[in-house]
Amino acid sequence: MKLFMVSLGCDKNLVDSERMLSLLADHGFELTDDENEAEVAVVNTCCFIDEAKKESIDQIFELANLKKTARLRVLVAAGCMAQRYRDEILQEIPEIDAIVGTTGLDGIADAVDAALRGQKNAHISDISKDPPLRPGRRVLTTGGHFAYLKIAEGCDKHCTYCAIPSFRGAYRSFPMEDLITEAEEIASRGVRELILVAQETTLYGTDLTGRPILHELLKRLCRIEGIEWIRILYCYPEDIYPELIDVMASEPKICHYLDLPIQSGSDSVLKRMNRHTTSDEIRRLVGRLRERMPDIVLRTTLITGFPGETEEEADETLAFVRDMKFDRLGVFMYSREEGTPAAQMKPQLTKAVKKRRMDAIMSLQQGISLEKNIGRKGMELDVFVEGSLPEEDGLVYAGRGYGDAPQVDGFIFFTALREHVTGDFVRVRVTEASAYDLRGEEIGS
Repeated sequence: MKLFMVSLGCDKNLVDSERMLSLLADHGFELTDDENEAEVAVVNTCCFIDEAKKESIDQIFELANLKKTARLRVLVAAGCMAQRYRDEILQEIPEIDAIVGTTGLDGIADAVDAALRGQKNAHISDISKDPPLRPGRRVLTTGGHFAYLKIAEGCDKHCTYCAIPSFRGAYRSFPMEDLITEAEEIASRGVRELILVAQETTLYGTDLTGRPILHELLKRLCRIEGIEWIRILYCYPEDIYPELIDVMASEPKICHYLDLPIQSGSDSVLKRMNRHTTSDEIRRLVGRLRERMPDIVLRTTLITGFPGETEEEADETLAFVRDMKFDRLGVFMYSREEGTPAAQMKPQLTKAVKKRRMDAIMSLQQGISLEKNIGRKGMELDVFVEGSLPEEDGLVYAGRGYGDAPQVDGFIFFTALREHVTGDFVRVRVTEASAYDLRGEEIGS
């Protein structure tokens, strides 16, 4: 029986999808990338912001139509939106045959079996008690040369704009031995870049040992044969600690790259967001990181139009971005999420105001990014090959440097001296720069 899966939202969700695919494959399902061939379809949903909810709902309805026109017999909604809106989904989308919540994913095969027998069912467990799906075998969907390693589930931060703790639960680190076993198995399949993810990676181990032990996990991951790059995402600035910086600076396999979600450069907005840091503390942290690793690439994210954000506060964030000169920066417009404290704050700003402020930040950042990239001209970088560009004359490839995370950052396009395959590392000299991408040429040995 053929099964089709759609994974929406973040890379943490993707890891869950890959584990579910493995469980279903072990249960006898044949995986297909053609929804018209599938008898079972699973949508691993997202509901982080309104746009993510809409995408999840649109995808569900698109697949639901296949029950009338194709072979589809069973449609399953899994993950975040399924957990958060179980009752509404059951009531309003009768085409859904099973619902599997965020801590019920290990029951995906049982849920599908029951649905095939005509029994509608919901595997929604208690996120405050039941463990998440533990590390284990996965069907890698990232091309086989890089993979995400999810090191923890849930979040304890309780930012006033975010509903994630309500459907993902409290912060729970996965046991280190499980993660090492998973990473070794992934490496044995040819993965060369490992990307650590969680709602917050920086706090790894605090719930297990009473102290952060991300640096210890990193040391052990660095010893795994076959892994060449290790990248760390989602590091909250207030929880970056000296031992972590030391390990990043000293271990050659760890990319000098950090993702620091700061959300605002205004202290008054940060306080209303219940963020546990200030703009001055972020400045000092960035200074320490750049001092220890002068080549470090820093990425951040911001939210514009948070409830009550004044023009003065928006200007403070703009000035902060101008001063900090982050290498990479993304911006979200504030999304009003029901059940969160921020949803009740006043005034709620208009979409036009949010977009104007977002555009101002992105326009400023475009100039900063261009300046940063121009400064990289003449540099020699190890580039991770992502694929070729057959439409170009000669051997032209797209790749990523240590400062480029997949899906969110840019590419280095380079002319090669010989043929390469995805996953190769090639030494490239940067010759041209734009705001988001670089061009270069392979350096001969």
